[in-house]
Amino acid sequence: MTELLYQTDYYLREFTATVTAVQGPEVALDRSAFYPGGGGQPGDVGTLAASIRIWNVAKVRKEGDAVWHTASAEPPTPGTLVTGHLDWERRYRLMRTHTALHILCGVIWRDFGVQVTGGNMEPGQARMDFEFDRMVGEFAREIEKRINVEVEAARPVRVAILPREEAFQIPDLIRTKINLLPPAIQQVRTVEIVGLDLQADGGTHVANTREVGTIRVVGYESKGRINKRLRIALS
Repeated sequence: MTELLYQTDYYLREFTATVTAVQGPEVALDRSAFYPGGGGQPGDVGTLAASIRIWNVAKVRKEGDAVWHTASAEPPTPGTLVTGHLDWERRYRLMRTHTALHILCGVIWRDFGVQVTGGNMEPGQARMDFEFDRMVGEFAREIEKRINVEVEAARPVRVAILPREEAFQIPDLIRTKINLLPPAIQQVRTVEIVGLDLQADGGTHVANTREVGTIRVVGYESKGRINKRLRIALS
């Protein structure tokens, strides 16, 4: 079982851990700050180090209760104490991007009551699909203005881990068209942009909306009769 350090401390960029298992080039750790990917957010990359050895980590995935890190060259053996280092510049840009998507989703839900039908992100750019039947350039520019008002509002971003039953008492906790939380998940992690948005979410975020910086709506397109896509980029 891997303790998921990223769930409670997004800003942790270095940590120590013990290798608990090895399979091929992959190693499992007893604790990790590497986000393994999910919900449209890519996994982290970085390095593991022990004594004079350094392994590049180019891929991370979660399977069951363990987080597996793909190591370059021959991986460290079980019982090895390692120090993990995240590619912080990339991670922080993903944190800003993920928070920008929550701002976008929160504004559209608040002002139009429209659900999300899909989304994806890379560092500094992302797209999100909504159940709109029509979208034009003027509307996209208005959305850009509204989301940047929320950035400048410097809203705190808070995280909580709740029992499933308690979490699902929160109105509109699931903003996606399809509930992506399997019944087996009994602890639900929520991310709140205070005064704007509260959703179930497993990714990483900044602590305040002002850290996101200016969000630009760089494209919009139709993906179906009632499915429209907005593309955003960070300055």
